[in-house]
Amino acid sequence: MRADVAARLKDFLGPRLSVAAADRAHHAASESFHRGPPPDAVAWPEDADEVARVVTICAAAGIPVIPWGTGTSLEGHALALRGGVTLDLSRMARVVEVRAGDMQASVQPGLTREALNTELRATGLFFPVDPGANASLGGMAATRASGTTAVRYGTMRSNVLGLQVVLADGRIIRTGTRAAKSSAGYDLTALFLGSEGTLGIITELTLRLHGQPEEVSAAVCAFADLHRAVECVAAVVQSGIPMARIEFVDAATARAFNLHSLSALPETPHLMVEFHGSAGRVREDAASFGELAAEFGATGFDWAVSAEDRARLWRMRHGAYNACRALRPGATGVVTDVCVPMSHLAAAVAAADADIRAAGLIGPMVGHVGDGNFHAQILVDPDDADEVAAARRIAVRMAERALAVGGTITGEHGIGIGKRGLMAAEHGEAWQVMGAIKAALDPGDILNPGKLVPDRN
Repeated sequence: MRADVAARLKDFLGPRLSVAAADRAHHAASESFHRGPPPDAVAWPEDADEVARVVTICAAAGIPVIPWGTGTSLEGHALALRGGVTLDLSRMARVVEVRAGDMQASVQPGLTREALNTELRATGLFFPVDPGANASLGGMAATRASGTTAVRYGTMRSNVLGLQVVLADGRIIRTGTRAAKSSAGYDLTALFLGSEGTLGIITELTLRLHGQPEEVSAAVCAFADLHRAVECVAAVVQSGIPMARIEFVDAATARAFNLHSLSALPETPHLMVEFHGSAGRVREDAASFGELAAEFGATGFDWAVSAEDRARLWRMRHGAYNACRALRPGATGVVTDVCVPMSHLAAAVAAADADIRAAGLIGPMVGHVGDGNFHAQILVDPDDADEVAAARRIAVRMAERALAVGGTITGEHGIGIGKRGLMAAEHGEAWQVMGAIKAALDPGDILNPGKLVPDRN
């Protein structure tokens, strides 16, 4: 980094600007196999004005700025491919305001979803979007995250009402309102959701909250084979049983749970489900699910009614990534997801499983399958180029099959660097339109360059 730029940033950031090798290396890694060069520096701003000052200084010098939340993304979204300044937003982690009467909260982007829900306990409200990782809310918005509860409560797209954003020229704008709806112009909130830091840096979010349910019940049940488990999901969705969560795990994941969490699940495919509502309604919904699942051969129902038992069940599911890594010590994960129409879900999961087996690899699969979204974690030796290449080919085939039936190359993880090469196949000329929007808002291409959109000519 140029000395004069570093000096200007240091003037107001002080020790919150670092060029230390350890800080830079920490921001050069990701949760999956993707790695990148370290940034030239790491900055820890504490408010929107400081973010704007960093961006303004860097824009004038043509230096990239890469926003960083908690580092839990899986497609290399926050890697500094062209050097520059990584903007670590972890110190911007405050609840700005809770408006319980409007069922809304305004928060800074570095706040995690778990921390927000801890703050909300006394209000009778909660924020439902749950991608598994304790991700930052700004990062969840930037990747348009969803997760285990999306089947009932929707994704970040449904639960973000407005944003404060710093643009590439340092301007601070607000999108959306606190009203339930608006017809006033372009939906800029939706534009920034899922933009992965390429159009602006989110510095505040206005979120929609939901009432904590009166009663919650969860269960796990086993199936003889993968096909029956996934067919059961489609049947449950079509039946209209209102689930809060319905998660699929395959036999390899069940084995990983047993090793990692000391559980005693049959090492076969499982569904994990949860119901929210009044006490009577939850009992009725759970009974209806049990009857339908039994028609597909479900066995070993383990109901979790107490808060402690439910927490244990979902901790196990949320810990699937690390549990599955332990199936092959020393391995890293080529992690991918796709989303397909429900009528094609069983075939898509079966085809992915067949590809993984044919390659001789271990590739546990899980999914937020209530909306047709499933994930594969293909375990490879990071130093074995052939294994990594084989796993990446499997991920590409999964994406191609999803597109062939009208699905998408990612339902949750986003694009980053891992799936940018597939964007033209999904969007055609619309991908070039995305590039044009990026060029209009960021003519200097300083905001998270090399991600999401086409390279400029």
